[in-house]
Amino acid sequence: MMRIRMKIYGLLVNRVPQIREKYHSVRDGQTTAAQRAGSWLLLLWLNLEWLLGRRSFGMENRQEPDAGRKLPEKGSESSLSHREPPAELARRLREAELISFDVFDTLLLRPFDLPQDLFYLVGERLGYLDFRRLRMEMEERARQLSWEERGTREVSLEEIYRLAERETGIPAREAMEIELELELACCRPNPYFQEVVKLLRGYGKELIVVSDMYLPAAHIRKMLEKCGYTGLSACCVSCEYGVSKSDGGLFALVQKERGAGKICVHVGDNPVSDAENARKAGWRAELYQNVHTAGKKYRAMDLSAVTGSIYRGLVNGHIHNGLREYPPEYEFGFLYGGILVLGYCQFIHAYAKRESIDKLLFLARDGDILSQVYDMLYPEEKENWAYVPWSRLAGTRLAADYYRYDYFRRFLYHKANQGFPVEQILQTMELSDMLSGLAAEEGLVGSAELTDRNADRIKDYLLRHWEQVLGSYEKELEEAGRFYAGVLSGCRRAAAVDIGWAGSGAATLRCLAERVWRLDCEITGIVAGTNTCHNAEPDMSEPQLYGGMLTSYLFSQEHNRDLWKRHNPSRGDNVALERLLSSPRASFRGFGKPQAQEGENAEEARMIQKGILDYCRLYQSHPELAMGEGRWISGRDAVAPAFLWMENFRSRMEKEDCQCVLT
Repeated sequence: MMRIRMKIYGLLVNRVPQIREKYHSVRDGQTTAAQRAGSWLLLLWLNLEWLLGRRSFGMENRQEPDAGRKLPEKGSESSLSHREPPAELARRLREAELISFDVFDTLLLRPFDLPQDLFYLVGERLGYLDFRRLRMEMEERARQLSWEERGTREVSLEEIYRLAERETGIPAREAMEIELELELACCRPNPYFQEVVKLLRGYGKELIVVSDMYLPAAHIRKMLEKCGYTGLSACCVSCEYGVSKSDGGLFALVQKERGAGKICVHVGDNPVSDAENARKAGWRAELYQNVHTAGKKYRAMDLSAVTGSIYRGLVNGHIHNGLREYPPEYEFGFLYGGILVLGYCQFIHAYAKRESIDKLLFLARDGDILSQVYDMLYPEEKENWAYVPWSRLAGTRLAADYYRYDYFRRFLYHKANQGFPVEQILQTMELSDMLSGLAAEEGLVGSAELTDRNADRIKDYLLRHWEQVLGSYEKELEEAGRFYAGVLSGCRRAAAVDIGWAGSGAATLRCLAERVWRLDCEITGIVAGTNTCHNAEPDMSEPQLYGGMLTSYLFSQEHNRDLWKRHNPSRGDNVALERLLSSPRASFRGFGKPQAQEGENAEEARMIQKGILDYCRLYQSHPELAMGEGRWISGRDAVAPAFLWMENFRSRMEKEDCQCVLT
């Protein structure tokens, strides 16, 4: 009966890789009889479509893989997987005499959302195209041969690669060594089970591992020991026993070998192999929710294959391991800001090396978290960057003489008809002493509202007294000049780093350095994203981008044009990305002026930053994932999770008929 079932399974599931992938994407994690029946109907339908020549399934989600993907509407995502404390599970497990654990996705976590995605890295080291698919195909063919010759689908890594060498030319010994090396390098302990195992060791319990795997037991032990799981009584691996948990035979052999007459319990993440089949063998079972199954429906899929798998693997393992429930603000930073800031800092570093930048200037306040992550990634470059005070308002005042049009537009025309009194506008412009003259010459009192009808009159008055206007900024301009002369001392080339959008921060600093302070330092600009097609002035910075004075990471008219069209400031997209780069610091008021210590929502900003920093630390703890010199996570990949969040936020606002304000 077993042979017939396995033959049918191999024919319907494993014969065609596309069918296998589609089937398992639905079947994995299902436990009820109704769910199983539905997945088998799907399997039959997929095979029928294949026979009829309709072989495009899987393609339907490649154009817009995140379309319709919903994020949790309330609370934090981690709350959905928060488990009982490790001490409570350990207390229940100690009642057994033999305690067995699954290995992968239970005791150990990998930085991929699919285990076979490790083969991408193996193929990269071998320089072999399409290696991941071939490696999976060779494994399936080896299992089929083993079934035909020995009546078992269990195979060793050596058997897989012997077949691969014969069929593809891939050198077996070299490929095996690379795969084993990467498996060891990539594995990390599951923090939840670190606590559980530590407690059980203290109770003096006998602990073993039971795994369905092609890796040799000796290597799995090595991986476990690297992650702190020492003192295990046995490592029972299906490829060395010839039977598996999935067919139920491995539990029977392990009990006969090590657990005869004992109360045995098994802990694992697979509902069938680890729970159902353990119970059928007379064992107790504790099912642990697979972190990737738990996080899959919330993860952005619109990323490139390798980067996307790493992002989802790291995120799922951290958020869904069950040990902690994190605040929503922390998750906002971890899930959506972490990869964005990480990739942006990699991009900044590559730009600085390529363009021989002597000093990076991280502009306040968006540069706060950027400078922290940059310092974490490149600690040897502390002398090559500085977090510098800056703000749009301060820059607009300081460069008023050269950027006169922008000065009036920002202070007057952008504020007209919004209920602001003239007195408040002049105070913001730091021209309160000119209010009496305005009243005398133009008949405009301080309490009058700024409108499009009187804005021109105010501008004309200020232009008539332009020397007085500039005199109001002279002291601050000198103070700023002394500061930047000190920061840029000895530098020939510097780059101002900001989130965006027109690159005015860099342009203003460049203008002041060259035309006012006469510093012998060329300043270029790096922005996360530019103005988009939805801006009133979408081409504002195109000449600077074209000429190289400005460069953009995420999108511009030239790069990632689909995002340039999609990103819409009028829907709150600018505010959303700026919120990801939140800082607890107060806005910069100006040079030589008293500064507040903290801004509004400082605690929320700290939590967002903590999430970002934790993601970057987690990524950095996997040096085997490091990209080549001068490489970075693409802007298209880095912003995909944030775009998924923004789409969900907008959808909720429209559903609730609320104004889209991101707070």
